[in-house]
Amino acid sequence: MMTRYRLHYAPDNASLCVRLTLEELGVPYDTVLVDRSQSAQRDPAYLALNPNGLIPVLETPDGVMFETGAILLWLADRHGAFAPDTQSPARGDFLKWLFWVANTLHPALRMLFYPEKFSADHPTALRDSTKVRITGLLDILADGPDLTESSILQTYVAPLLRWLALYPIDDTAWFDLSKWPALFDFCTMMDDRPATLAAMQAEGLGPTPFSKPSYPNPPEGSAL
Repeated sequence: MMTRYRLHYAPDNASLCVRLTLEELGVPYDTVLVDRSQSAQRDPAYLALNPNGLIPVLETPDGVMFETGAILLWLADRHGAFAPDTQSPARGDFLKWLFWVANTLHPALRMLFYPEKFSADHPTALRDSTKVRITGLLDILADGPDLTESSILQTYVAPLLRWLALYPIDDTAWFDLSKWPALFDFCTMMDDRPATLAAMQAEGLGPTPFSKPSYPNPPEGSAL
C-alpha cells in the first residue's frame, strides 16, 4: 500500500512548492489547513511539529519534516523521481542550484516581504536594497539551471517567481518577469502542467498562476 502523506499548508504559501511536488510525483496525500488569519502557525500544536512556526510541515512515515528544500529533496529521493539520482553525473549541478534557491533566493524573498523582521529600524531601506539584490539573483537564475528539465527546481522556483509579482501588495512595480525571457517562458510552461491545474483548484490561484499571477481566492484559509 502506498504511503499517504499529510501536508500542513496555507494557500499560496511555501507549502505550494510541496503540493506541486506531491502532484508531480502522483503520490497520495491529505492536507491540513494552517489558518494564517488566526495565526495558527504559532499555536502550540503546530509549534510541536515545526518549532520555527513556519509553513509547510509534511508528516511522513519517517517522521515530521519542515524546511521547503529539505521536504522537496526527501520526496524526490524517496520516490526516485523529479531529481537526478545520487549516482547521476547531473546530481552535483542539481544540488548546487537547489541549495542556492533554498539558501539564497528564497531567504531574499522573505527579506523583501517581511523587512521589519530583519531590520526593525530601517525596513524601507532594507526592502529597497533587497529589490536590487533580487534583480541580480534573477539574472543569475535566468542563466543558471535548465528549468525545462523536470525536477523539484521547477516546483520550487515557479512559486517564488509568482510571489514576486504579487507581494508586497502595492509595491511590485519594480518587478517585470518579461525582463527575463527564459524565466517568463518557464512560467508559461508551468501554467499548463497537470500538477499546476490541481494546485490552482485547491488553492484558488487563478488561470495563469505563474506567467501572469493574480491574488489567490482560496476555498479555505488565507494566504496572508
